[in-house]
Amino acid sequence: MIETGKKFHAQRLAPFLCALAISLSLTACSRSAPPLPDAATLLQKLPLGDPAKYPNVRRVKSWSNPYLVVRPDGIGLVTSIAAHEERILKPDEVLEALAQLPPSAWPYGRVVAILVDARPASSEQDKIAIRRNRGIVAGELQGAHVAIEWQAGAGA
Repeated sequence: MIETGKKFHAQRLAPFLCALAISLSLTACSRSAPPLPDAATLLQKLPLGDPAKYPNVRRVKSWSNPYLVVRPDGIGLVTSIAAHEERILKPDEVLEALAQLPPSAWPYGRVVAILVDARPASSEQDKIAIRRNRGIVAGELQGAHVAIEWQAGAGA
């Protein structure tokens, strides 16, 4: 009779232990890694822009920090990292792209140069798109505490 009691107890204990193991493994799986910092937080790790370090913006090639070109179809990102090749982004992708750049892309600190590519012959629709893109990018950069050095004559 003792053996039957042990057998009965073991039969009831096995499903309980199985359920316990499953619930513990599900709890362990549901714990995810802490969320990655957002782009603004990553950019905050860069030192503030130092105007004494950077030249007056006249040409893309004389500027070593990231350089943005506001266009009707998006935002051009030019960096010394990519051999001064322009990468076209959506306005809401700019902060993330800047945050992914290595610290060596920021020799002047947390500052970008911006050229607004507005031409007198641009259509009214293009002018509206440029103003919208400029506003979005300027607001995002200011919110992330990234200084802006507007290129002279860029409608800043």
